Amino acid sequence: MAQVNSGRRTGNLFFAFAPWIIFDVVASPSTWEYAALAGLVSALVLNLPDLRRGSFKVLEITGIAFFAALSVLALFLDRQDLYWVERYAQVLSSSVIAVVALGSLAFVPFTEQYARETTPREVWGSPVFRHVNRVLTLLWGGVFVATALLGLLAVHTSSGGDWLNWVIPVVLLVLAVRFTERYPGRVRERSRRVHAEL
Repeated sequence: MAQVNSGRRTGNLFFAFAPWIIFDVVASPSTWEYAALAGLVSALVLNLPDLRRGSFKVLEITGIAFFAALSVLALFLDRQDLYWVERYAQVLSSSVIAVVALGSLAFVPFTEQYARETTPREVWGSPVFRHVNRVLTLLWGGVFVATALLGLLAVHTSSGGDWLNWVIPVVLLVLAVRFTERYPGRVRERSRRVHAEL
């Protein structure tokens, strides 16, 4: 089976998540408008090379649309009308990513769009390639479901906000990155051993 450059795969995924991470870092009750603008600008800048090549990925397009919509809302709606955005900005962004990631399992797992950039075309239809990307997409979707739930809990509790909004989500992201780097190689190795035994 052809080699997959999992390091580059992880780097590409990081760039896809970067606008969302920027939004989560900047967003707070008084700064979510700036966070939306920062997310939009970073999504456009980071994804411009792909867009110029006509390579449209579901997570990137969703990011541009999401941050553009928030930026427009910030311009035209009253602060009182947007109280829910102020309060639930981080929950909302994590929920959108979770829905996109898990929803992509019904079509093309979103991680597969990045994996194809570093994998020969003849491998794309293989059961191993598809299995790896379904697992990775499920993992990332689960991480963002957990992050959204932690954020929701943080909104409704008076203590532990830093743990729920930052510490635990960062740990989950780091673990997901590590798994994404190692899992394809482990599956390839297992597949080689099985074929060698046949």
